[in-house]
Amino acid sequence: MNPVFVTGAAGHVGANLVRRLLADGVRIRVLLRHEDNNEGLEGLDIERAYGDIRDLNATRQAIEGCAGVYHVAAKVSTIDGTRAHRREVYECNVLGTRNVLQAARETEAGRVVVTGSFSAVGYDLDDPSAPSDETMQFYPMERTMPYERSKMLVEHECWRAAAAGQDVIVATCCAVVGGADFFPSRLGRTLCDYTDGKLHAFVDGGFEFVAARDIVEGHLLCMRNGRLGEKYIFSSEYKTISDMLDLYEEVTGIPRPSRRIPANLMYVFSEAASFYLSRVHPDFPQRFTPGAIRLLKKRRHANLDKAKSELGYRPTSIRDAVHEAYAFHYHERKAITNPQAKRPRSNGAAYEENAAPNRITQVTADGGAS
Repeated sequence: MNPVFVTGAAGHVGANLVRRLLADGVRIRVLLRHEDNNEGLEGLDIERAYGDIRDLNATRQAIEGCAGVYHVAAKVSTIDGTRAHRREVYECNVLGTRNVLQAARETEAGRVVVTGSFSAVGYDLDDPSAPSDETMQFYPMERTMPYERSKMLVEHECWRAAAAGQDVIVATCCAVVGGADFFPSRLGRTLCDYTDGKLHAFVDGGFEFVAARDIVEGHLLCMRNGRLGEKYIFSSEYKTISDMLDLYEEVTGIPRPSRRIPANLMYVFSEAASFYLSRVHPDFPQRFTPGAIRLLKKRRHANLDKAKSELGYRPTSIRDAVHEAYAFHYHERKAITNPQAKRPRSNGAAYEENAAPNRITQVTADGGAS
């Protein structure tokens, strides 16, 4: 059985995807960089290749002999950043995707499922909160984050490859909640900060959230049943920030902050703070960036009809995903230090006992399953 190839395997979506594939008995090869945090893959029975997706030759060598590709790797960011930061976002996301697609094509690796972003999906300009579907084009005539623009260009690389006959599909991802979050993600870090009493106020707004198990299931469904050259949106539930804080209070036992900062006021402050931090303290984690606030203010919703009707996608619960995330950060990362915090209701495991029913046991070279 040829291995399935996974980029970005140490990240939040990638680490969950790898665990699900292993639970399904799939052989896996991952592409890693020595300088990255690869803790999420320690102890797993996988093949490891080292290189950078910005290096076409290294990517081609790593993918040789694989059957089926999940391209999850991306430089995720909600800041405008410096010129060097913007170039890194572009080269990792856009040129990296071009290289993965070319390498898969030249090595005849079969179907490629590329992780997309809901922020690169268009919306109703007169009513941004109206549900967006896969037909809506990204709107470039307003201020957007470099990451958003890069993910729009990632899709262009995919459609260009599909037009030339390559078997490629985009699995569009919303804000991910769940375990196996080793870096951690922005949402994972926020949950830990909340539990440890570091979150004293909030900016309300809303977005589409997806359970880690659901976006993984979406990738597998794309590999098995997706149509060439199409994209599918995967979300679990729309939640406001206030809704999420209610869940955090329920899960952790720590009272939520009551102080709500008006989004417009926070936006002005975040502009100055982000500009300063990006240049003077570039490694400092920024929570409410101007880009993040713009997204929250739109209160965007997703239309999942296409994924449900064509792929049989069935979203699960964000409440369960928050429980899994909390258990992971509490037990695995030991990142919860507040002695007043509740013990988690479980160990956060999501794949041995609770894997979704659409299980793929072997991915063949043409992208099908057996």
